[in-house]
Amino acid sequence: MRKLFFSLFLSSFLCAEHSYTNALIKEHSPYLQQHAHNPVNWYPWGKEAFEKAKKEHKLIFLSIGYSTCHWCHEMEAESFTNEEVAKLLNAHFVSIKVDREQYPQIDKKYQKIYRDVYGKRGGWPLSIFMTADKEVFFMGTYIPKEEGYGSKGLLNLLPSFVKLAKENSAFQKAIEQYKKTAIQHALQTKPSSNIMQRVLKKIEKQFDRTHGGFAKRPKFPEASKLALLLDISRLAGNQRAFFMAEQTLKKMAQGGLYDQIGGGFFRYTTDEAWQIPHFEKMLYTNAELITVYVTLYEMTGEKLYKKVIEESIAQMEKNYMQEGVYLSASDADSDGEEGGYFIYDYTKLKRALKEKGWKPKEIEEVLAYMGIEEDGNIDGEFSQPHITSERVPVKIEAFKAYLKALSAKRTFPFVDKKVNTAWNAMMIKALFYASRMDTQYLALAQKRLEGLLWRMYVKQTLFHQTLLGTVPVQKALLEDYAFLIDALIEGYERSYDEGYLKLAETLTKEAVEKFYRNKRWYLSDDGIEAYADFDDRYYTSALSVMLDDLVRMATLEENLHYQAIVQETFTNMANVLEENPALAPKLVETFLRVEKGDIIIHAKPEALRIAQPVLDKVKYPFLLSAVEESDEYLACKTTMCFAHDKNITTLIEKINEAVK
Repeated sequence: MRKLFFSLFLSSFLCAEHSYTNALIKEHSPYLQQHAHNPVNWYPWGKEAFEKAKKEHKLIFLSIGYSTCHWCHEMEAESFTNEEVAKLLNAHFVSIKVDREQYPQIDKKYQKIYRDVYGKRGGWPLSIFMTADKEVFFMGTYIPKEEGYGSKGLLNLLPSFVKLAKENSAFQKAIEQYKKTAIQHALQTKPSSNIMQRVLKKIEKQFDRTHGGFAKRPKFPEASKLALLLDISRLAGNQRAFFMAEQTLKKMAQGGLYDQIGGGFFRYTTDEAWQIPHFEKMLYTNAELITVYVTLYEMTGEKLYKKVIEESIAQMEKNYMQEGVYLSASDADSDGEEGGYFIYDYTKLKRALKEKGWKPKEIEEVLAYMGIEEDGNIDGEFSQPHITSERVPVKIEAFKAYLKALSAKRTFPFVDKKVNTAWNAMMIKALFYASRMDTQYLALAQKRLEGLLWRMYVKQTLFHQTLLGTVPVQKALLEDYAFLIDALIEGYERSYDEGYLKLAETLTKEAVEKFYRNKRWYLSDDGIEAYADFDDRYYTSALSVMLDDLVRMATLEENLHYQAIVQETFTNMANVLEENPALAPKLVETFLRVEKGDIIIHAKPEALRIAQPVLDKVKYPFLLSAVEESDEYLACKTTMCFAHDKNITTLIEKINEAVK
């Protein structure tokens, strides 16, 4: 009883510290908690909010963001803490906050509507105004309080929406504009077989030959596009594909997108030359890039790429791993300054190094090499380190150690402590894949997989996400199944642990049952009718990964039913392969896998482990291996075996002949 009294007293005391408290106070999401004391009377997504809107004849304001989103913070500081804005919202709207990392299916649904209506991607924050029946009549991204940035501003827009809702004809016209969204038409024929050349032409039009990458700005890494280019290079010996991939990956590794001091990648850069990052770090960005850099390192042997892999893994372990699982992301801001943890002042560094006894030439060499200049590339004052020369200064490691010690005295950015199953699975797959380069990562991958399953696969039920210290309650989405199955297949390929393959099979069956209905794929099975798509812009499409899982599971388990589902999906949904394959590189890779065919090596587990270094050097990207009690190595396709030999090197020669 005393504990209960103390808990109630503490809760009352904490609430008393704030002028306002809304319904988000009960939510676990760090993003929703950030808005729990806004004067806006926020509600979480759910029946209560929509029923309230219907009962009180109010409109809905739906705001979607996430906890480490810089412009989400800006909109909160400017508008959602403003009492004038809050008064308008509370009087005429039911305001709903959604964490897009908690409900990616909701975010996908409304981002698609935005793209269909405006012909371009939206982003975060995403601001949606709709009726209580979820009929959208206006959408925007960041909306300022006052008029500006090409927007009328919330103080003007909100009263205009209230007025519009009373004018039936004009209101219905606004709603109809958003109802006319793009419809995916079924393909009448199988996608054409020259897709490799077509996707290369599309990607070449986007490619920046000077700096690498596939956009002007902002510039995202687009890991799945880079992986596809490397696979095309391996499949066809295509030098154009290899050049685009390596040029991009090298420039990224040398640029400001990569944290030259602490390791790991930021989410994107705001310039063309990869120098000026938006300083968020995302678990998924680093996980997907590690895998691509492993492939490039295997193809080139360049030490730079190995360094990037090792440092990226080390920083994820140091800053984003707690209690055996990886946390989601870190913010761009530190002590209220964007990038404050990561940027440096030229004059102060020069003075400090001089006081430490460094020679003027040594100081100028390291500062110039790291792109730290007097007028800086951040606000004309500070510099974000980026490599500017191939010539490495003698004292560069000592300089990096000094900068690392300097940063350690600063406040590390806010870390979102959500445990997301899909993103953890991506990182675990990256560790399994990195074990091709260094076997030490195999044990780490197994340990992290065990930690994730213990926390997020409870009593044979997979969950989407939770906060450390809380029990997961949100059931898994398509992306959680897709990326976890992907990690389990990779884990099986590196360890031949039959438990991984059995769990992958269980989850594959569940995924098909939950998310594949009436020949369409859905992002969730919770009643939110959000179709899965193939967009790989921010991280790889869950649907494309799921299809790739199905193809590999068909090979590993000799289950032709999975192949049939993939072919059916291509026929019913994959018009993107004909229209713009560069938007869905992972889907193209899966199509090539189906077209070219998996090859699987069978042998006893001990023989397969011995053969791994040889198998890893095979250029053909669609090579699998699986345990079978055979005294020889067998090379097979889904329905037939075509070669066998006791010597793995000889067998590989036969495979190379077969795939020419």
